[in-house]
Amino acid sequence: MSLLGNLVTQVARQALEGQDTKHSPNQRTQSASTGGLGGILGSILGGNNSAQTNTQSQSNGFGLDDIIGGMLGGQMGGQTSGAGGLGSILGSVLGKGQASARGGSNKAMLVAALMPIALNWIQRNGGLSGALNKVKDMGFSNEAQSWMSTQQQNQNLDPNQINKLFDKQEIEHVCQQTGADETEVRQGLAELLPEIVNQLTPSGDLAKEQEANSEIKEILSQISASLPK
Repeated sequence: MSLLGNLVTQVARQALEGQDTKHSPNQRTQSASTGGLGGILGSILGGNNSAQTNTQSQSNGFGLDDIIGGMLGGQMGGQTSGAGGLGSILGSVLGKGQASARGGSNKAMLVAALMPIALNWIQRNGGLSGALNKVKDMGFSNEAQSWMSTQQQNQNLDPNQINKLFDKQEIEHVCQQTGADETEVRQGLAELLPEIVNQLTPSGDLAKEQEANSEIKEILSQISASLPK
């Protein structure tokens, strides 16, 4: 499995199922301030162990795990190492989501739409180390260190500070694509970027930076090729 494999497949699985766990604004604020998985990302990866339960329930039957596995194998010639067909999976999920965006915001679909935004941001800031330096230079050194640490929970960014990192046009595009409002998009980015860095630094350092940057490039290329023209 690639560095981002677990994160992408869980997000894709939940997006295809249409999971939409609701959280109050107070719950979101508390989650963001105490670190760890927040209200949006947590509902997909950690909320009530939903992702773990989902994996177990799907493992013995022909379910979404099989569909995702088939997409990986079919589109990448059965490869199981590297980034595989993760970008193709996200592209397919996003293609389905665009058709139903006007039906309202789905939290997993929102995270799926934010994934290429976050990965593009890392890439255009010079890769993983460059992106981390950018975050530190903007006054978020403690947060960035927690994302890499194997001992600390992720300290999420303040959603109100997200505009310092991401263009307003990017946020508005995701709103149109998913039906989410700007508050949800900022909150999602504030939670997702730390988790992506966490996944890309499994040993707590930049030892796998070359692999991480190559995987980001491959995933983004696959997403672009998979989206409806």
